[in-house]
Amino acid sequence: MTLRYLLVPLCLALPLGAPAAMADTSAFDTIKIEAGAKLFDAECRRCHATDATHESYGPKLEGVIGRRAGSVEDYPYSPALQTAGFVWTEPALKAWMADNQGFVPGTKMRHVGITDPVVEEFILAYLRSVQGGN
Repeated sequence: MTLRYLLVPLCLALPLGAPAAMADTSAFDTIKIEAGAKLFDAECRRCHATDATHESYGPKLEGVIGRRAGSVEDYPYSPALQTAGFVWTEPALKAWMADNQGFVPGTKMRHVGITDPVVEEFILAYLRSVQGGN
């Protein structure tokens, strides 16, 4: 059997399976959120909660995407973060996760150093899922 006889049926079958795979993106999103929650628990939860019902050493991260930096009421931010003047966008959060001292010099948060873009994206997927607190 030649390679052509193997490739032709495979190429014909691919378009039939593509719509099913594309329709199942919610399952992939669910997996990303679940993985992000576990990564958040391992890397961030020791200082940050994601909802107002849990105590937190650092500011709550529920609704963080789109929130002005240094704006959680009654949290004692460093002067560097109080005057940073930016909004927490996803690129800003990625930069913060990778090198918070480089992103906002003078912040009091200890550097976490999450530089793996996949881990960052999964944590962001989780944070997107807890946006209710704006």
